Amino acid sequence: MRPLTWKLIGVAVVIVATGVLIGLYVSKLTKDAGSPSYTLPVTTANGHPVVDLTIETVAAVGPQLSPGHPDYVSFLIRNTKGQWIRSTVWQLPAHATVHVTIYNFDGASGLRNAYLARPQGVDGNVMVVDGKTLNVLPPQDASHTFAVPAYRLIVPLAPVADNAKNPCGYAPCALSYDHRTVQFTFHTGKAGHYRWQCFVPCAAGWLYGFGGPMQTIGYMDGFLNVV
Repeated sequence: MRPLTWKLIGVAVVIVATGVLIGLYVSKLTKDAGSPSYTLPVTTANGHPVVDLTIETVAAVGPQLSPGHPDYVSFLIRNTKGQWIRSTVWQLPAHATVHVTIYNFDGASGLRNAYLARPQGVDGNVMVVDGKTLNVLPPQDASHTFAVPAYRLIVPLAPVADNAKNPCGYAPCALSYDHRTVQFTFHTGKAGHYRWQCFVPCAAGWLYGFGGPMQTIGYMDGFLNVV
C-alpha cells in the first residue's frame, strides 16, 4: 500500500476518533453537570402542539440547587409543581409553538457584539419586556441572552437595575424580588438535538467571563431535545 494511502487512512481514523471523543465528552459533561432531561408538558391548539416554557436567570444559583458551585450564574426551569429546578436539557415536540417567559433577576453585563441586541428567530422578531414590545435592547444593558444557534434564535435579556431595592441573593428567586420579565414565541422544526446557550460573558472571576458556568451544561447552556 502506498504511503499516501496510509496517510489518508490515518487521517480518517483520527477524524472518526475525534468525533467519538467529542460525543463522549458532551455526554459526560451533561451527566456531570447534574442536568437530566426535563420533558415539558404539551397542549394542542387546532391539532398543533403548544408548549409553555418558563425559566428564570439568577446571579447565583445558591447552595440549595448547587452545593458544589453556589456562586455560579444559572438558568432554572419551573416544573409543573411550580418548583424551580436546575435542568437545562429540555425535551420538546417537533413543529411546536413555544411560548417563553423568562424572569431575569440579574444585573447588566453588556454584549461583546451589538448584533446580539436584537431579538431574532422569534415571532415578529420582537420581545415583550415588562409588558412593552421591543425590537432591540441597548447592548450595554444586556444581562444574558437566550440563543439557539441552529434556529438562528437570539433574545437579549433586560437587566435588573444596579440600585434595585430588593435584589435576589441566592436562587431559587421568588417573583417578590426585583426582576425583569421577558416574553417571546418561537417554533421548533424537525426532530434533532440543538444546543442553546447564553452569549453574554457573565461568569465573574473567569477568564474573559466565558468560563465556569458559561461552558457547563446545567447552568448557562443546555440542549433542546426535539422529538
